[in-house]
Amino acid sequence: MTRSARRTRRMLRTTGAGAAALLALSACSSSGEDSGGKAGASSSAGGPDKLSGTVNVFAAASLTESFTQLGKDFEERHPGTKVVFNFGGSDSLAAGITSGAPADVFASASPRTMKVVTDAGDAAGTPATFVRNRLEIATLPGNPDEVASLADLTGDDLKVVLCDKTVPCGAAAQKALTAADLKLTPVSYEEDVKSALNKVVLKEADAAVVYRTDVRAAGDKVEGVEFPEAADAVNDYPITLLKDAPNAAVGTAFIELVRSAEGRKVLTEAGFTAP
Repeated sequence: MTRSARRTRRMLRTTGAGAAALLALSACSSSGEDSGGKAGASSSAGGPDKLSGTVNVFAAASLTESFTQLGKDFEERHPGTKVVFNFGGSDSLAAGITSGAPADVFASASPRTMKVVTDAGDAAGTPATFVRNRLEIATLPGNPDEVASLADLTGDDLKVVLCDKTVPCGAAAQKALTAADLKLTPVSYEEDVKSALNKVVLKEADAAVVYRTDVRAAGDKVEGVEFPEAADAVNDYPITLLKDAPNAAVGTAFIELVRSAEGRKVLTEAGFTAP
């Protein structure tokens, strides 16, 4: 066989092998496309996983009204879910979380109490500040004692209540008093802002230093008095998903609602301000 003939035969053999390879690749590609198409259609048809189950939210007492509303909104938006709240002093809530209390979300009234949780390694990520709050004086309806300033609370004739110094509202009150160079001895220190406010509502105290959101929530049961030193004691509120959250998916979705435009609307209507 001549060299030319051998070359021609080799070319035909190579061409045939190439064609076979191309056919095989085409078949595999076609099969992959069909498979991928079906998988995509199946995924599309199924849609995202449906949220369900209970989410446990540990939140500062001052968030009671706004978070309760957001919890109802969340359950309506995601049938099959239930939002269970544990409202209280941020320091107590943080202590519970670091001690192993089952919770999915923590919303604190200050970065200091949130730091207790992050330092213990119990936060799933970096907490995000979602609102701010400032102090206001809550007096009896009609303000019969004519309280007009923080200095007016230092008189011996008034029964004044403060939050405990370990909780954010109490720490903020101490900061405001320091800014005003005032000393105040309350008739009692309360474990959270709702307890402090309730002393005035029940007429067991003449005034309390609380958050303006709590004054607003109390309606005509108290009267609010603003004071300039409150600007020196504004509290940032951080929120985070917890590391060992029993229902992380629902917890994440609840945090997204809190930080959404809808969540901000509910919070600002309650008296909170944007961070």
